[in-house]
Amino acid sequence: MNKKELAAYIDHTLLKPEATIEDIKKLCEEAKRYSFASVCVNPLFVKDCSRILKDSTVKVCTVVGFPLGATTTVTKVEEAKDAIKNGAEELDMVIPIGVLKQGDFNYVENDIRSIVVAAGDNVLIKVIIETCLLTNEEKIKACEIAHKAGAHFVKTSTGFNKAGATVDDVKLMRTIVGDGMGVKAAGGIRDYQTALTMIKAGANRIGASASVKIVERL
Repeated sequence: MNKKELAAYIDHTLLKPEATIEDIKKLCEEAKRYSFASVCVNPLFVKDCSRILKDSTVKVCTVVGFPLGATTTVTKVEEAKDAIKNGAEELDMVIPIGVLKQGDFNYVENDIRSIVVAAGDNVLIKVIIETCLLTNEEKIKACEIAHKAGAHFVKTSTGFNKAGATVDDVKLMRTIVGDGMGVKAAGGIRDYQTALTMIKAGANRIGASASVKIVERL
């Protein structure tokens, strides 16, 4: 896979709390230079990214209910609407993990569907299930719920918990959602070989902060 082909898989990500506007500008310029799929930033910076990237092919992605997923559905919906108003084209939302684990699947489905409905037809919804906190049975259920609720992707991790993406999780998620949904691998992907392995396992989007290093194979 050449540099350009690989870059098209990558959400160039900067979600660190200490990120400044200068860091965000640099992220956007790198994204334009390499033609990454998107930049993924905290909601505070969506408007800036939308302005900087307006004449490029790079999408603006932001996070909802991040990183814990433990805000109310109403809060997530308002966060999503505000992000879209500011120019977000993709939303990576975190499910209410504890609610899934306690077996209230209807709540989780409604949580996801509410974001899907609020986002409308032109915004991509990726559902972060935080695989490191789930059993295999819970991972399967989370993927099934995300599919049923109309999301476009399932995503492994926030990158803010005890572990990130694994090949086994990506394979499992791809098996469950089939070809009708995307799978985003994120968390701990810092080199070319790891990124390529995740893609071969079934990921069609990669979330990474080391994106330039990955495509340059440094």
